[in-house]
Formats: sequence, C-alpha cells, structure tokens
Amino acid sequence: MKTTKLFVLLVIAALVSGCASKGFVEEQIRASESRTSTQLTDVSGRATDMETEIEQLKALSRELSEKTDMAINQAKGFESYQVVWQGEVNFDFDSYDITPVAEQTIMEAGQKMESSPKSLVELVGHTDYIGTNKYNLLLGERRAESVKRYLADRFGVSLYRMFTLSYGKEKPLELPDQANATHKNRRVKIVIWSDLT
Repeated sequence: MKTTKLFVLLVIAALVSGCASKGFVEEQIRASESRTSTQLTDVSGRATDMETEIEQLKALSRELSEKTDMAINQAKGFESYQVVWQGEVNFDFDSYDITPVAEQTIMEAGQKMESSPKSLVELVGHTDYIGTNKYNLLLGERRAESVKRYLADRFGVSLYRMFTLSYGKEKPLELPDQANATHKNRRVKIVIWSDLT
C-alpha cells in the first residue's frame, strides 16, 4: 500500500515538472492497479482456504461431540460400571498399524473382555504434535479403530461394546521437549469397564 502511494506521488511530481506525458501516467497507474488487484486476489484465496479448513475442523468437532453424546446415552443404565482394566498401545510415526508389542497389550484386553461378557471398552486415540489438528484427529480415530477391529476379529467382541474417540494431539502425555515424547504420545488408551455388583 505504501509502495502504491509513493508511486502515485512520484507520478504527480513528474507531471508537475512536465517530464511525463498523460499516457505514460495512465499506463503506470493501470500497472499499479493490476498488481494491487493480483495481490488482493491472492490474499482473498488464502483467506478462503483458511475458512474452508476451519469449517472442516468445526464439522469434525461436532461429529466427535455427537459420538460422545451417543456413547453417554447408550451407557445409561451402566452407572454401576467401574474401570476394571487399563492399558496403552503405541504406534509408529504416521501409522495406525498394530505392532507386535501392541498386540500383547491388546491380547490382554481381549482376554479381560472375554472373561467379563458384559464389559465395555473405551478406545481413545492420540498422536504426537507433528501435523495439522485435522490430520491428527483423523489419525487418532484410525488408531482407535485399528484396536477396535483387532478386538472384534480376534476375540469376537461385539461392536456395540466398544466406543472410540480421538483427541489427536490435544492431550499429550509428554511435552515435545521430553525424551521419547513423540513415541509416548502416539498411542491408544484402552479402558475396560464392567459391572462389579
């Protein structure tokens, strides 16, 4: 904007001094307006992209909120349920594949669910801090769904007994500057609830 004003002042000074013709001035003004218009279009395009991403994040947030509300409604009548087992499984960078180490923990969870047929499991996906919020929410969900699929395939756990949720990078166990923080934060927390009465 300052450049445009300076340019206009120079053109006016040139006119006053008699060194420039009217056609030259008009040509320079048109060129300046064209550059300004291009810059405004570019800024407007970036703003539109940001608005689109914000709307997508809001939609994802609403979807997660609805899932949570649905889980709470489905859990009515389960007031006597208590946590009977907890564990965590970790994932490789940018992956939702179950590792051999993770299998051991999931097997333990599956055995616990087999021994308690009325139990429910909560599977909460997390990620490290690398990447966008949207991408990490989806990655956390995929990780939780991988554990859910494993429990369904290997132990026949009914889908209505399993609830998934993703926090993405929003609830880290470790801060980025701590040792092994990214590995510890790439996880699914498994919580099994059962009626102890």
